[in-house]
Amino acid sequence: MDSVDCIVVGAGVVGLAAARSLALAGLEVVVIEKEDRIGTGVSARNSEVIHAGLYYPPGSLKARMCVEGRERLYAYCAERGVTHRRLGKLVVAVEPAQTQRLEAIRDNAERSGVGDLRMLTRAQALALEPQLEVTSALLSPSTGIVDAAGYMLALQGDAEAAGAAFVFRTTVEKASLEADRVTVSTRDADGGTYELSARLLVNAASLDAPGLAARIEGFPAEAVPQQWLARGCYFMLEGRSPFSRLIYPVPVEGGLGVHLTLDLGGQARFGPDVEWIDTVDFTVDPKREASFRDEIRRYWPTLPPGALQPAYAGIRPKLSGPGMPAADFLIQGPADHKAGPVINLFGIESPGLTSSLAIAEEVRRLAGVG
Repeated sequence: MDSVDCIVVGAGVVGLAAARSLALAGLEVVVIEKEDRIGTGVSARNSEVIHAGLYYPPGSLKARMCVEGRERLYAYCAERGVTHRRLGKLVVAVEPAQTQRLEAIRDNAERSGVGDLRMLTRAQALALEPQLEVTSALLSPSTGIVDAAGYMLALQGDAEAAGAAFVFRTTVEKASLEADRVTVSTRDADGGTYELSARLLVNAASLDAPGLAARIEGFPAEAVPQQWLARGCYFMLEGRSPFSRLIYPVPVEGGLGVHLTLDLGGQARFGPDVEWIDTVDFTVDPKREASFRDEIRRYWPTLPPGALQPAYAGIRPKLSGPGMPAADFLIQGPADHKAGPVINLFGIESPGLTSSLAIAEEVRRLAGVG
């Protein structure tokens, strides 16, 4: 049986960042991905936003890794020539009572280390974005956008340059633990099977992370969290966007509300909404346009009729369900589950893209390498 230092399962943005970090630390890394290329799952179905770190409880992994990851990501993109823009965003109040919500978001963010936020009056907000209809707004200058595909290609290139190998069209069917090793059994798209042994397994399988952990023989079932799936649909705006910044309403249960983001070409899209589902399904129901239109017109009342077109959907792998307090990332190392050399990355939803380089550093720390 062949043996390597580390197996990373999943070639989404977080798996790629982890593989890069471990390979740069000198480990022999193999990345196993069920699709035929990197970043085709959750990582390809988000808003491509670099989050500032406004919403997460101070001291939580999400707060710490978003703030740290944001700075790492901006620096990495500048160094590697990955296209990105620090556009800024406005979180908007559409009625006077919501101003207190904005102040609470500002205070929360400041406790998490975000020090550049500014409350705006209605007049100040309209001076920046005249098409808005708001009573006040919170300006976040550090929010930006990134070419997620370009970023992932750069991570892959760095990992490969450091010696990491990628195996595509291959699924990990099961794994087994010994005291200091893990053996994975794989099956490729042509039906071929193979076993590979490693001193460390990093479970970065996103939507399948709990499922993969449950397929590891000897791994305690009580250490595998329950996961809920929250689908978020996006609609594109036909024609030119009247906005130059990202526009967010106050957050809603399960997400950040139907917000407006811009891609690097200036095209506007709205979403995601929140729809709790039982199975992985990326279908966008065109009928959801009506609810999108109603939400958007709360802060952009002149949205033209028929301007929204279905685009795509993403799915958040959440560790909290409807009506429950929002859960944190769960990064679980050998000292946490005491079952052997496995690092599990559970519930890596937003701000996972922003946090990816910080998460990778945490994986490297848990792996015990320099």
